[in-house]
Amino acid sequence: MAGQQAQPKKNESSAASGGFSRIFGEVANKTSQAAGRASAFTTAAGIVLVWAVTGPLFQYSDTWQLVINTGTTIVTFLMVFLIQNSQNRDSAAIQVKLDELIRVSTAKNSFVGIEHLTDDELEEIRDKCEQRAEAEKAGEESVKKTGKKAEEAADRASA
Repeated sequence: MAGQQAQPKKNESSAASGGFSRIFGEVANKTSQAAGRASAFTTAAGIVLVWAVTGPLFQYSDTWQLVINTGTTIVTFLMVFLIQNSQNRDSAAIQVKLDELIRVSTAKNSFVGIEHLTDDELEEIRDKCEQRAEAEKAGEESVKKTGKKAEEAADRASA
């Protein structure tokens, strides 16, 4: 069909990066879970202990020091990205769950998506919520006082 143009495939680069993103997410999640286990700490402590014990063997040389410095720097650098990725996904999942709870409840639906606001906007909303909570608390105390007065009046009237 000469008159028809070939339809571009649906965002091939996006699909490829989506596959990488999914794989990276899985690796980041598994790595951050493994890094948080006691066995990971024990392994790291063991490596440091072996390094410290070998100090006299290598006469505490610059190379001996460089080994632990380089190793810990590389591991720390990579773990920052992996753990941040896991935290970002966990945070996004929690936000979606909270948004759904707000949507199906009697809570204000205007709170859905507020995580995208600026810090100043969030602070303003927080202040307003705290003011409303204080007002509700004062209202509840007033109702309790009125109820006590009504009980006392009823007791005096029946006595």
